[in-house]
Amino acid sequence: QVQLVESGGGLVQTGGSLRLSCAVSGSFFSINTMGWYRQAPGKQRELVARTTSEGSTNYEDSVKGRFTISRDNAKNTVYLQMNSLKPEDTAVYYCNGDISSYRWGPYLTYWGQGTQVTVSS
Repeated sequence: QVQLVESGGGLVQTGGSLRLSCAVSGSFFSINTMGWYRQAPGKQRELVARTTSEGSTNYEDSVKGRFTISRDNAKNTVYLQMNSLKPEDTAVYYCNGDISSYRWGPYLTYWGQGTQVTVSS
């Protein structure tokens, strides 16, 4: 009964900013790597950014310098700050996390339902 709930999507103009949030709730023991993916219509889902439990990060080349992933472990929440948005950033954004449900349990990957980001020209 682990749930990941995204929020913060919406409609912005080119050059604008949005901040996405993803909170983990339910019954779980530990969260390891968390990430953001996106999927545009007719295209495959692609990695945007991810962060380890210790805060190390990596980004897709197209968003480097514009997007920042961060996490608040005390709040079980991961964020994606998106600046200088472009129309090609338009997609449904999904968060995921590698989460163990109990002590000594395996890490499994969970996905949120997604939040729409639309960037107008």
